Amino acid sequence: MVNETYDFAYPIQIIFGFIAGFIATLIFHQLLLTLFWGVGFASLKPFNMDPVYPFGLPSIISFSFWGGVWGIIFVLIHNKFSIIGNYWLISFLFGAIIPSIIALLIVLPLKGRPLGNGWDPKFLLIVFLLNGAWGIGTAFFIRALSAMFRKS
Repeated sequence: MVNETYDFAYPIQIIFGFIAGFIATLIFHQLLLTLFWGVGFASLKPFNMDPVYPFGLPSIISFSFWGGVWGIIFVLIHNKFSIIGNYWLISFLFGAIIPSIIALLIVLPLKGRPLGNGWDPKFLLIVFLLNGAWGIGTAFFIRALSAMFRKS
């Protein structure tokens, strides 16, 4: 059981959450997507530099920004994960379920795509695994950042 307490200010936790989620998107999420893409399992292009609406930023930057926003939510509740069960498993499940549901039910329709992308099982599996990997990565980077800045 992990009982992590922070010796630093609450706003720093928010910053750590954003940084952890941003970096976890670039490393855990996108490297797994690269693997899936490389073996022909996913058609989504990893590290996509195509500009996205409305600011014309590369897709990977936009995607990582939203990973950072989800990282803020993650850091605000992750200390409860140990109470529920295995910290790493709950981190994976948080990433796999919560951001995935929002993406499938809200984000895709806002982008003009079908709800849940037509509920294609392969697509759903890819989304859940990628976002679960992001959850593990976010947990890892939050812990690493917390350890680096913990007061002695």
